[in-house]
Amino acid sequence: MGILSRLRVGLTSLAFVVAGALFVLYPAVRPFSSEVGLDGAAAFGSTAWIVAHSLAIVGFVVVVLGLFGIYLRLQATSGERPALIGLLLSWIGVGLVLPFYGAEVFGLHAIGQEALKENNGSLTSLASSVRGEPGIEFILVGLALLGIGITLSAIAVWRSGMFARWAGIPLAVGFALYIPQYVAPQYLRVAHGLMIAVACLVIAQQLQRERVRPPVSAKSEISIRLAS
Repeated sequence: MGILSRLRVGLTSLAFVVAGALFVLYPAVRPFSSEVGLDGAAAFGSTAWIVAHSLAIVGFVVVVLGLFGIYLRLQATSGERPALIGLLLSWIGVGLVLPFYGAEVFGLHAIGQEALKENNGSLTSLASSVRGEPGIEFILVGLALLGIGITLSAIAVWRSGMFARWAGIPLAVGFALYIPQYVAPQYLRVAHGLMIAVACLVIAQQLQRERVRPPVSAKSEISIRLAS
């Protein structure tokens, strides 16, 4: 593996490590008090609300950057096609998810701040309007496409023979559970974030293991791939 390839693999590993950490921090930092009345206003209007949802936004961006690195690494293998389709679906999915998170982080924060300023907890009822249609449709479709995209990336890893076949499965399972975890209590949402973090670390470990593999000639590498 050349210097450029090693650098690319290293950056992909870093992207997965960072994404994993962010998906844990998001539910851990996010306020989970009542979301109605002045208690809800205090949650929406807090700095923790801004920080938590901003971490989630960056996490979604970084995990797709990691999938891009996986696609680049699986080029010229039997996993290239599902990796490409998975990457494209994931890009589209994240593109649909982020507007909803933007509304959550800035729209609900503004509502919370105004409710606290006016000492009027009834203003938090506007949160349901911000979270309702059509925004909710965007995030549900986006998360579904992201889950499908990551599943296809897991299939690509399985087919490629370059890593442990199962290495992409935990991440696919984690994102398949992303929609259901929204209705879970905080401790389960943090546990889900830890699950995604572990899945990201598995992929990063596999990438680093392949990165430090002794270099082989191009002919030998082709033979290894054909044999797998």
